Amino acid sequence: FCLALWVPGTLTLPALDRDESRYAQASRQMLESGNYVDIRFGAEPRYKKPIAIYWLQSTTTAIAGGGAHGMVWTYRIASLIGGLIGVWLTFWCAGAILPREGAFLAALLMGSSVLLTAESTIATTDAVQIGCVIGAMGVMWRVYRSRRDETAPTPSTMLVMAGWVAFSAGILVKGFVVPGVAIVTTLALLVSDRKAGWLKALLPARGLLITILLVAPWLIAITLASKGAFFAESVGHDFGAKIVSGQETHGAPPGYYLLLSSIAFWPGILFVLPAVGAAVTRRGDPAIRFLLAWTGASWLMFEAVPTKLPHYVLPAYPALAILTAAWLCGALTPSPAVVPAAEAKGDDKKEKQRESAAASVSADKWAFVPRLLRWGAGLQFLLGAAAMTAAPVLLPRLYGAGDVQWLWGLAAVGAAIALAALILGLRGRNYRAFGVAIVAACVFVPTLTVGVGPRLTELWVSKRLAPLVFEHARPGDPPPVAAGFTEPSLVFALGADMRLADGDGAAALGARGGGLALIEDRERGAFLAGLAEREADAEAVADMSGFNYSRGKTVHVTIYRMRRVTYQMTPLEE
Repeated sequence: FCLALWVPGTLTLPALDRDESRYAQASRQMLESGNYVDIRFGAEPRYKKPIAIYWLQSTTTAIAGGGAHGMVWTYRIASLIGGLIGVWLTFWCAGAILPREGAFLAALLMGSSVLLTAESTIATTDAVQIGCVIGAMGVMWRVYRSRRDETAPTPSTMLVMAGWVAFSAGILVKGFVVPGVAIVTTLALLVSDRKAGWLKALLPARGLLITILLVAPWLIAITLASKGAFFAESVGHDFGAKIVSGQETHGAPPGYYLLLSSIAFWPGILFVLPAVGAAVTRRGDPAIRFLLAWTGASWLMFEAVPTKLPHYVLPAYPALAILTAAWLCGALTPSPAVVPAAEAKGDDKKEKQRESAAASVSADKWAFVPRLLRWGAGLQFLLGAAAMTAAPVLLPRLYGAGDVQWLWGLAAVGAAIALAALILGLRGRNYRAFGVAIVAACVFVPTLTVGVGPRLTELWVSKRLAPLVFEHARPGDPPPVAAGFTEPSLVFALGADMRLADGDGAAALGARGGGLALIEDRERGAFLAGLAEREADAEAVADMSGFNYSRGKTVHVTIYRMRRVTYQMTPLEE
């Protein structure tokens, strides 16, 4: 199911800006240079994230690329495999408290979610990271249950150590995320339980030793290779900046992820609010309490961080999927809140009857909450369905060749199926609603990834520029220089040797060596002035327009053939 849902987008979408192209290009350079310690993007070091994702992407490209390193889908295979592992581990985790059918529902909820589908389709860290998160947290969950629930089996030492291996792998993939999720979950449980004895069963001494043995070798190597610059950039600049302020204009207020979940956890969002509401009534169950701590504490952590991107909250989704599956299976039916009066004996009978009556009144007082939660979930589902219905209609018109009638038809089919799922869900026919919602996802996702995505030609500026550059290149040309439009996808399309500059810098390079210059309109004045100052010349040979979605601005790029200056440059010009 996941392969059918994810692979079409993996194969058809062009390289995306900015993170995907940065990861893919750095992995490509690692593969081509043979240096598997240092991380480079173009001529610059890339020290924002640890090494594991680059190892994985370069390996999948070496195996699947057939000697070619310029196809972005080969770098996406690592994410595809990571997403599959995450879905399998969701099934394994859910199997601790649910029957096999319930565990399958949890895995299906996770695998069909729009966010995991997106992350498993592109060459970034998050789909790989989710496997590490679930592996580590799933073991932690089993250890906690075994110490808080006498009926739960005790995990073997080997399983506990496997959890530490997943923890270590998470550090090598994305640094502090897996430790962060584990720490905030532990703190939430300590506040709730006021007991910490279960932490000893995690065998922390041996686990930390495993972490050191797995992580330290590369950390030592990169520290020596970068002369300490890796830690300054990764910890000080990248991680530190994100927790202090909204990095790269990605700031958003708290509540961002809650609003976004209408799309990100679609179609399972139809059941999430009722499931969480029912789980709260069962929070006395250690298994449920851990899942609530996992999803709640990690969600609040990501909401509290000023820098927000849609995929940051993904580590909270596995617990949410398991809770939702448990609700669908009926495993979250509230425990009896009262003791029947007939069971009371002796002098306490009247007191028991009064307590029972008071509890019944309290239960009746809150009887509207489940219905309210179900309607709230329905509204979230409707918002997500509306967005995915509108996308095939509006996006090609705004950023493509215009209206595509058959995409309208698919959007209408998906909308009709989603509406049927919504009606079934509001009527309480949960299993049927779930099945129909999955069918709607199977219509919407390929429509967007295969039908809509490749047709948004205005967005794929680098993909359209590259053929023009190759068409006008001549033997002996130096690598092209770009000014104004310098997105990572352009580097991936044209190679690591291409040069990035401002308008005047591009003119200086052209005066020295000639070749091609890709000049965006905002830098054209400085470029032409720089040429005139150096008594150099350039001829426009091609141009194109598009939309830079990373900056939210339209762009117009002109390709110039520059003629090198024959006189001797001064040291200052050099």
